[in-house]
Amino acid sequence: MTSQRTYMAKTGEVPSRWFLVDARGQTLGRLSVNIARVLRGKHRPQFTPHLNTGDHVVVVNAADIVVTGGKLRKKLYDRYSGYPGGRRVRTFEEALAHDATFPIRHAVKGMLQHNSLGADMLTRLRVYPGAEHRHAAQQPTPITFGPLGEVIVASN
Repeated sequence: MTSQRTYMAKTGEVPSRWFLVDARGQTLGRLSVNIARVLRGKHRPQFTPHLNTGDHVVVVNAADIVVTGGKLRKKLYDRYSGYPGGRRVRTFEEALAHDATFPIRHAVKGMLQHNSLGADMLTRLRVYPGAEHRHAAQQPTPITFGPLGEVIVASN
């Protein structure tokens, strides 16, 4: 009698790759979901839930991200220091003007696991407001995302 065996990747067995994503004209939520999938490693056949099998993602043109509807002025980012009067609220528009990388990092962080594994995955995300990035030595592969979230590697 033969039995099927489930493949579980080991630590360091799955090499990580570098991908480049252009955020110009992309919708914040849809882009963030797809980036989180790549960071988590769910686009790979070797995906293992308890290991970081994801890849590195470099996001450029984060300042040119779009949101639908009236979210530009209605979406709020809220934080609280714990002290009386310590609540700070920013709209999406104000957050984008203050730090253009914040909305993408915040959205992707919320879509990853809320533990040390998710924090490790988040360290593989690099977001830049303009077209220039500091990771040319890693030779990141430009990618886009299909309608079902599949990773489409751009051919050079």
